[in-house]
Amino acid sequence: MPASSPLAKRLKSQRTWVGPNAKQRLAILRKAKSVAIVGASPNSTRSSYFVGTYLLQSSDYRVYFVNPNADTILGQKAYPDLASLPDVPDIVDVFRKASDIPAVIDDVIASGAKTVWVQLGIWNQDAAIYGESKGLTVVMDRCIKVEHARFHGGLHLLGFDTGVISARKLVR
Repeated sequence: MPASSPLAKRLKSQRTWVGPNAKQRLAILRKAKSVAIVGASPNSTRSSYFVGTYLLQSSDYRVYFVNPNADTILGQKAYPDLASLPDVPDIVDVFRKASDIPAVIDDVIASGAKTVWVQLGIWNQDAAIYGESKGLTVVMDRCIKVEHARFHGGLHLLGFDTGVISARKLVR
């Protein structure tokens, strides 16, 4: 949907909650040692699989996959829920529909995690406000892979990790 469309403008104007700014998101990513991906999929065409692959290959995070219907994802044990993880993750990255976010936030609070990161395209303002009221740091409608790559020098227009970010004009 074009950003200039009337529907896009209306949807954007109804958003009043503002999450962490870029500097704060960078601090969250730098401080974290582990990420649990809730809604992780063993299907290689799903975005959660792509994000999991990126985090395993391009970060030092311990990555946990949470999916009650999978035994393994990307060769790693999949856990049925956050309570089953061997330790408390620093970030819980969520790939679930917007209406599921309040229940996920309750699970995050119960797990002891301090940050919930809701993926790009997923927005639940009431859940964000609720999470913050319970002491969580909430990032919403942002891709952790894109943000990590952006801050660590590997963002390319197509989303690939090039290892280089430059403002220089290519001279041929």
